[in-house]
Parts: sequence; structure tokens; C-alpha cells
Amino acid sequence: QVQLAESGGGLVQAGGSLSLSCAASGRTFGTYAMGWFRQRPGKEREFVAAISSNGRNTAYIDSVKDRFIIYRDNARSTLMLEMNNLKPDDAAVYYCAASDRTSSQAIVDNQIAYWGQGTQVTVSS
Repeated sequence: QVQLAESGGGLVQAGGSLSLSCAASGRTFGTYAMGWFRQRPGKEREFVAAISSNGRNTAYIDSVKDRFIIYRDNARSTLMLEMNNLKPDDAAVYYCAASDRTSSQAIVDNQIAYWGQGTQVTVSS
């Protein structure tokens, strides 16, 4: 079992930056891929970014490439999402997710075994 807890959401102006964290507990942190999803108002939850268990491979949706960075600190059991140049369209509830597999592709393919509770990101224009 893996327990995930996000933090770091809040209100930011368009063009600003925000960092999200996800603290994990339970299974050994470096043994599973992780990622971030988001659910914008009135829309389905969608994949945002993924990272492999060892942190060497990452993937992003096109709309956040060159603006968002996903990384993990396996020693501290923490997943991060650095979000830069935020746009109003990035406003959403952001969820941390973990797979039972090691490859980042598992996150991209929505093979999610564990979810966090979500953290709200609001972007004012």
C-alpha cells in the first residue's frame, strides 16, 4: 500500500510559479513510477506529468512542456511538480498518483494504483 498527500496548491497570478509536493508513505518510494494528473472545472481528469521509479525518465502533456518540471527525491519519499509561467487554463485540482510499475509509461497509460486527495491550483488572469 502507498499513501499519498499533496501540498503546495494555492492562488497565483498568470505568469507566476507554484510548486506542488507529494509526500509518500508505505511501500519503498523508489520502487514505483509516479505522476501528476489534474481535473479542470467541468472536464475529465487528465494526465499532466510522469516520472519513472528511478527518476531518469519523464513525460509531459504537450501543453505543459517547457513550463512544468516533475522530479522526485527518493531519499525523502517526495514527488515534486514545479509549475512556471502558469496560465488560467492550468487552474485545476492536481492529483499525485502512483503506479505498481516502475516505468513512467505506466502513468501515461493511466495504470494508477494509488491516488492522493488532490490540491487546488487557482490562476488569476
